[in-house]
Amino acid sequence: MFILETYSLYLVISIAVTIWVARTLHKNGRAFLIDAFQGNDTIADSVNHLLVAGFYLLNVGWIVVTLRTQQEVNTGRALMELLSDKVGLVLLVLGLLHFCNLIAFSRMRRSALDRRPNAPPPLRPSSVRQSQEQPI
Repeated sequence: MFILETYSLYLVISIAVTIWVARTLHKNGRAFLIDAFQGNDTIADSVNHLLVAGFYLLNVGWIVVTLRTQQEVNTGRALMELLSDKVGLVLLVLGLLHFCNLIAFSRMRRSALDRRPNAPPPLRPSSVRQSQEQPI
């Protein structure tokens, strides 16, 4: 039986991917959060850190909960198939959480832009402006 090897590989791969995604989001999300919080680095960094902590808790929790299987793993092929199912599911969850974070950040940024007192009004798309400027 290859069940312990499957579990070990699943944990190593899934946690490594989770760490890589969390670091990428933390590094690249900082500028976006600073903009959303109107240049307040302290709040942006604090929120960024809290988001990463929550991301780790949610993903590692999901990985651990989905560790168990009732499937027999008697061959290398069965090991790879089970491993690909489990890692693939983790990747789908990571992607879904990433898009949920993007939606939340986008709403935060839009809300922050709406609260800026000196912000110029939004411009109409160029195609709308051009059609209005042309004589009929």
